[in-house]
This record gives sequence, C-alpha cells and structure tokens, in this order.
Amino acid sequence: MFLAVLAAIGIGVGARAQEAPGEPTRRVKSKVQPVYPELARKMNIRGEVKVEVVVAPNGNVKEAKVLGGHPVLATAALEAVKKWKFEPAAVESTGVVNFKFEGQQ
Repeated sequence: MFLAVLAAIGIGVGARAQEAPGEPTRRVKSKVQPVYPELARKMNIRGEVKVEVVVAPNGNVKEAKVLGGHPVLATAALEAVKKWKFEPAAVESTGVVNFKFEGQQ
C-alpha cells in the first residue's frame, strides 16, 4: 500500500514515503507516489530510498538527489518527489524524504 508523508492514503501496492525526523518542516500540499518498478517487482527488490529535496520559496521542488537506496528503486523515488508541491515559505528549505518500497502484499 502507498502511504504518503503525514497522511495514509491507500492508492495501491508499492512504496510509501515518510519524513525523516524533523525534515522537511514544510507541509506537503500535493504528492506523487512512486511507481514500483516492474524490474524490482520481478526481482522482488525491496528497501528504502532516501532523497534529499531542496524546496524553493514558492513550494516547488528545486533540486532532489538520492542519498541512498537500491538503484532500481532510486529512479522511481526521485521522479516522484520532483513532482511534489509544498506550502510556500519566505525562504528555501531542505529536507530528506524516505521512500520504503515493500513490494506486493
């Protein structure tokens, strides 16, 4: 089941995203959940991907980079988090989002 940051939203099987403690501090207005890669499904690859995000004052993700995780899963997490929208703020902020890929249940 996909679980989104700060709220559980059942939308399918695959991955869930969660905030690392204390980061990012801005609320997420809209999220795109990662698509569990077909190759990962076939190979039964599971695990966590950590992505650092830099959020612009307008709430758009300015930069995102993978800090760790299986390469087959990392691309899906990176593509998803780049589409997230955060609440606007006066300054740029940085945080880490953890995506946990659990496979089929």
